[in-house]
Formats: sequence, C-alpha cells, structure tokens
Amino acid sequence: MLKNALFWEPYMKDSVRCFLCMRKCIIDKGQWGWCQTRYNQDGQLITVTYGKVALSSISPIETKHMYNFFPGSLWLSLGGLGCNFQCHGCQSWGLSHCDVKEVVNKIHDLSPEIVVKKALRNGCKGIAFSHNEPTMWLEFVLDVFKLAKSEGLSTCLVTNGYLGSKAFDAIAEYTDGLCIDVKGSFMESYTRIAAVTDINTIFSNASDAKRKHAMHVEVVTNIIPGYNSSEKEIKEIASWMFAELGKDTPLHLTRFFPYGEFKDVVPTPVGLLEKSRLLAMKEGLNYVYIGNIPGHLSANTYCQKCKKIIIKRKEYDEVELNLKNGHCSNCKSLIFGRFSL
Repeated sequence: MLKNALFWEPYMKDSVRCFLCMRKCIIDKGQWGWCQTRYNQDGQLITVTYGKVALSSISPIETKHMYNFFPGSLWLSLGGLGCNFQCHGCQSWGLSHCDVKEVVNKIHDLSPEIVVKKALRNGCKGIAFSHNEPTMWLEFVLDVFKLAKSEGLSTCLVTNGYLGSKAFDAIAEYTDGLCIDVKGSFMESYTRIAAVTDINTIFSNASDAKRKHAMHVEVVTNIIPGYNSSEKEIKEIASWMFAELGKDTPLHLTRFFPYGEFKDVVPTPVGLLEKSRLLAMKEGLNYVYIGNIPGHLSANTYCQKCKKIIIKRKEYDEVELNLKNGHCSNCKSLIFGRFSL
C-alpha cells in the first residue's frame, strides 16, 4: 500500500531529506532511498511497505530475546521488508536483503485492524515487530501499536536502534518493551559487520528508552568470532549497560551461525560464549543469558539472592516459572522485570 511517509522535509527543488533513520538520505524526484522502502513521488516522500506483512507467527516472547518481559507469554510477531543496515551475516537475509522494489507488490496488504484482531483472537499478550528492522515501516508500526494499546495489548520492538530522534520519540510513546541489537562497542565492529559508521545514536536511543521513556529494555549481541568477540569489546558493552541501562538490564549473548556473506565464519564456540558471559557479569550485570543453544543452563533466570532457578527454559516454548507476583518463590526476593500475565 502506498502511503505518505513520516519524518522527512523538502530539500532543494523537488528533492527531499528523509530523517527516519540516521542515514538521512537526500532523495531526488523519482528516486528511492537507500533502504528502498521510500520513494520520492513528485516531491513527496512515499512509503511503499505500509501493511506489507511478509512474515507472521504466534510465538513465545523468548524468541525475541526478551527473557524478563512477560516470560512464557505468546505474541503475534510480524516481519516486513528491508533494512537500513547491511549485515553481512544477517540471519534474516531473505527479508532484510531482498530487492524491495521487486517483491513488495507480491505481498498482500494487512490493515492494523486485522493485525490487532488476529492477536486478540489468538490470546496473545501483545504484538512484536522483529525479523527485519521495524524502522522500515514505522508508519505501519505506529498505527498498529496505537490500536493495540487501545485494545489492552502490550507492544515490543526488536530493533538495531538506528532511528532518528523524532522517529524514536514517536514510536517510544507506544512501546512497552525494546530489544536492541548491539553489534559491538567499536565503530570498527559496526563497519565490518553492518556497514554502519555512526553508532552514537544507537547507544543514546537505548539509554533514552530506559531513562526517558521507561521502557523495559534488553540487549542482544550476536557474538561473531573474529568480529566482535574480543574480551575488551564484551567488557565495554557490559560496562556501558551497567552505567546507562542499569545492572539488572538483561544481556543476551547469542551464538552466530554462518550465513549470507559470512558463510566461512565458524559458529561461535560454546566456550567463547560462556567466557564472555562471565566477563559481562564481572562488569556488574546481573542477568546475562546465552542464546541460540537450546537447553543451556545460562538460558535460565536465577534469583540474584538465593541463586535458585526462577525461570527455567528448556526450549523457547518450554518455560517454567517459579515466581509469585514477581517475587522468587523460594526466598521471596523481588525479581527485575515485568511478569504479570
């Protein structure tokens, strides 16, 4: 569905400047933005992906790398087309790296009303946008989230955090939970992994999500051997989280599997993930999880006082809660997170 885009301004004659994300594309008349989701039609910026749901599923919130946010609950998860990153080992290559202009008209439109009805009909706790970068169809995300909140549903974004400040503030008003995908702490890592050089906005958006907008925030870093796996980088990510997001903010260290242009990179050794987890915890973080290894003990949530397992995870859809009103069933300590279903 063609729709007028948000977050842009006229720029010299019939050109426009898009400030949806930090690429801030200047788009001439008849041309497309870098992400291919926005088109300059006679001096007006048009979004071509509104309502173009390429992937839809009912899945546990744990599949979003959100472990302290309504654990065990079911969510309607939606994915669209395109990305403003170019991750060479992207695990959602088919959606994020597709030629949007070629495939967009092959996907049927869904309205926000249909999406919300589907979530309610299937007993979902809320609606999550992930799979590709939600920024790419933020107009649709906004309309869905506004309607979802009015119907009593919760909302969640899984994002790379590369949004412009106005766009981020607009969606933050309607977002309950945010999983931010941090590629590393160094500009060099972002350049090698995602072809991005300006990373300050990513970290400031994450901080604003917590401090300014009071969202529940969790961080995920896919550990790619030789790219973002050094001890120094893990320590810096954890140190930043401790200072800006708080010691209770969960960090997910996930196993990389060869994909896309990183087919020759080896899967992340389990030992490297375990070592990285210990490093992050030594920096003061209380909840550091290991992901993409089903059944690993570090996928469980432990009480920080008595050290008992309070959320046991065998698989994403096998979650056992030993909590009562957000407190440890064993020692009654208050556990960080949002838990009421």
